[in-house]
Amino acid sequence: MLTVFFAEKPVVDFATAKSAITARYAPFFHALLDRGLYFPPSQFESAFISTVHQDADIQLAIESARAAFATL
Repeated sequence: MLTVFFAEKPVVDFATAKSAITARYAPFFHALLDRGLYFPPSQFESAFISTVHQDADIQLAIESARAAFATL
């Protein structure tokens, strides 16, 4: 289970999650979507990795995230 926050400080609880820069998440989400990675549409939701995911799926996620971060 994971999610991504764009924040000045580490997100460790609800208060710090609320301080995240939510406007930066939407472009990140759409950049992943454009690369075929279906991530949660809100940073307050979780993505899940399961035993069904193969190494190629994880590699696609890593490459997609790197490319998405580079566009921000």
